[in-house]
Amino acid sequence: MCRLYPELSKTISGHCINFSPMFFVGQFSICIVYGLIFSPDANSTELYFNPYALDPRGGAALADLKVFSSGGQLPGVYRVDVYLNRTRIVNRDITFVMEGQVLHPQLTVQDLTDFGINTAAFPTLVALGPKGVVTDPGKFIPEATTKFDFSHQKLEILIPQASLNFDARNAVDPALWDQGVPAFLANYNLTGSYSDYDHDGATRSTFLSLRTGANLGAWRLRNNSTYTHTKNDSPDSGNPYTNNESDSAKEQSSQRHWQSINTYVQRDIQRLGGQLTLGENATSGMLFDSIQYRGVQLISDESMLPDSQRGFAPVIRGIANSSAQITIRQNGYVIYQVYVAPGPYDIRDLYSTAGSGDLQITVKEENGSEHTYTQPYSSVPLMQRDGHLRYEFTTGQYRAQQSHTNEPGFVQSSLVYGLSNTTTIYGGLTGSQDYSSGLIGIGQGLGNFGSVSFDISQANTRLQDNSQHRGQSYRFQYAKDVFQSGTTFALAGYRYSTSGFYDFNEANEITLNDDDTWRRLSNKRNKIQVQISQSMGEYGNLYINAYQQGYWGQSGHERNLSAGYNLNLQGVNVGLSTTNTQTPDNGGSEWQYALTVQIPLDRFLSNSWATFGTQTDSHNRTTQNITLNGQTLDNRNLNYAVRESYGNQGQGNGGGANLIYKGTYGNVQTGYSYTRSSQQYNAGLQGGILIHPYGMTLSQPFGETVTLVRAPGASGVKIQNQQGVRTDWRGYTIVPYTTTYRENRIALVPDSLGNNVDITDTVKTVIPTRGAVVLADYKTRSGSRVLATLRTEDQFVPFGATAILMDDNNALDENISSGIVGENGELYLTGVPDEARLRITWGETGNQMCDATLLLDRVPSAGGIKIVSALCRSHTRENK
Repeated sequence: MCRLYPELSKTISGHCINFSPMFFVGQFSICIVYGLIFSPDANSTELYFNPYALDPRGGAALADLKVFSSGGQLPGVYRVDVYLNRTRIVNRDITFVMEGQVLHPQLTVQDLTDFGINTAAFPTLVALGPKGVVTDPGKFIPEATTKFDFSHQKLEILIPQASLNFDARNAVDPALWDQGVPAFLANYNLTGSYSDYDHDGATRSTFLSLRTGANLGAWRLRNNSTYTHTKNDSPDSGNPYTNNESDSAKEQSSQRHWQSINTYVQRDIQRLGGQLTLGENATSGMLFDSIQYRGVQLISDESMLPDSQRGFAPVIRGIANSSAQITIRQNGYVIYQVYVAPGPYDIRDLYSTAGSGDLQITVKEENGSEHTYTQPYSSVPLMQRDGHLRYEFTTGQYRAQQSHTNEPGFVQSSLVYGLSNTTTIYGGLTGSQDYSSGLIGIGQGLGNFGSVSFDISQANTRLQDNSQHRGQSYRFQYAKDVFQSGTTFALAGYRYSTSGFYDFNEANEITLNDDDTWRRLSNKRNKIQVQISQSMGEYGNLYINAYQQGYWGQSGHERNLSAGYNLNLQGVNVGLSTTNTQTPDNGGSEWQYALTVQIPLDRFLSNSWATFGTQTDSHNRTTQNITLNGQTLDNRNLNYAVRESYGNQGQGNGGGANLIYKGTYGNVQTGYSYTRSSQQYNAGLQGGILIHPYGMTLSQPFGETVTLVRAPGASGVKIQNQQGVRTDWRGYTIVPYTTTYRENRIALVPDSLGNNVDITDTVKTVIPTRGAVVLADYKTRSGSRVLATLRTEDQFVPFGATAILMDDNNALDENISSGIVGENGELYLTGVPDEARLRITWGETGNQMCDATLLLDRVPSAGGIKIVSALCRSHTRENK
């Protein structure tokens, strides 16, 4: 009885039971004599609670509570999280039936198979067929059990490891992937500014970026376009021009430009684990440099793989002498643990870890004996897991970014394959009428010494002047993690190309026009790159990113260097950084240095911080600034910043302020800034528009894949962990970013629900495909919250009776609203209309059932709850 509600508790020592059930406003206590009410059972560790002790009328009428007295709940359909061997696999509706006063799930054989259980290994399950119903898996699978945790709506299924199919951790069944609803979607970014220069007039500019598209089934149509408008107003110089001439000059200073960047149609090909794209897009740059194209592309999509199959991680192989526990550690931390059956094993679902390191594998046998071995591994960026294949095939027309360039038809293909734990091979081809190239390479793990990759490319090129060129390019990359020294990641690469080697972009972009820049007149010669990040614990961290590239026909180099050091001292962040850039055309080298100190101001102003900074460059120009940043409003959706600066060498004072508000229907920003010789005003509006089967919804700017929240009638409801996102006046909103091919938890904040709205399930799980608009559909109940006292003609309705609100057709619908009657006939319901009819039952016979009518239109509300009394008329008398 004490488990009638999760929040009901009993205090045995004080012989008192405290209730706080959902249908009572406050709490009440029933103090009783222990010996009269609790009867110890010699065969049970729990005490039996006599339900007749709750009947103040001497037991004349009492609901059948035996299901609750044994800790159960009513049978029916519950939406539960299903856990297999303590790992959550799905959230879904499951029907539970009563067997021996305990709820058991009704699962089909196909359900068990979908959960990852090897049903084919058990003839009795095979004999049932895929649609056969199983309520107790232990009758078919030795040692299998189920447990329903009602208070947490959690179904735990425990199955021996040997009875499971191999499946990667966190894998999501592709059958659950949701292609979403048909929709038209548009993202917009509109900004405008007015700049006033003391001696050079004023400039007005407008910029609009549009990302539009449409979804139908698995197909995604997308277009990216921009519009710019710039107008320069020159100051009056006093020249004796006529008005017409002045007007003509002003027209020439106004420029408008509309550009469609790309348009394409895309869909996923699940059987191939890839994406098919038709139209204008760019290659990935997996092996070759990325190129713009207009055509067809098929490329593998690693986001379809479980997290434990993405990136590179080695396959762990070994032999267990018994049912053993395998534990894998890296740097002293346990990163994986699993139980395996006797015999050979291979573990393929390690999460992608660092680029290299040592894995310690411990095998603990049934008898308690252990043995440990080490497996070193390392990877460069191209390394793949054993047996994994990445691919890319593209054919179409080259899209040039400049005028006077070739736009030939071409074909390009790339393949990368994990040959073993330590070896990856890769290769590719690119071909057009005047160009052909091939690439072949290998990536090799060297254990404790890191990993390397080496590839060679051969290219044959005919330029626009019909000159023929042939050359090679050699690329070497090295990577290693050195955890002992705190170096988290290091990558070094060197590439050398002979004078006759051109990549595909160079072959088509290099022209002989006089106005071309050095980058378009020259082909690459060599390139060096280094990336290092060094952690020093409490002493901060250091990073270095360096890149240098030389060109044939140019004496200088193209260089980019950035380095920095960051330190946190009791919440105060200190950063020191430097950058260097150089280009071959001018031979100059430009250095910049910066020091920043960020101090939190939570003691004085919540969610705010001050930043002090100083910057200087090679010309000794120095600027010092101080900025106050912060967030405010209930959901911290208003961001503000105020800045003041001073610079030497005539720069003088400067500063500004800006505000960004993230709202339900979009983001608004405004700002002002000034320098010694100018002032600027700017404003912007960003947001999204989604047209779907239920109407149109405005939102914040959204990403590639989104979730449409539908909660009809529930306006102004917050979405958990989403800044500024609330349902609109109709109960719709958009969660702007959703992870593809993964379970996404979309949760409403119950405290933000209105007094006249109730939602039975505030959490939904969606699993979208790439580019989908998936629906999180919540069942809402609009109406009053009611605390009713129910009586029959001579007494209160019995404690524990079940009450269900009937629909307009007088049919029972448990999805509308239901509740359980309290000690003195109290019943709490939500979503009750002004005129409602209830069906109350407390047994299986006709005289244990009655109907009551609630009239609420003239009942005042007290604290959001309407308190009423009603007479419940017996069915037996009505039938007479």
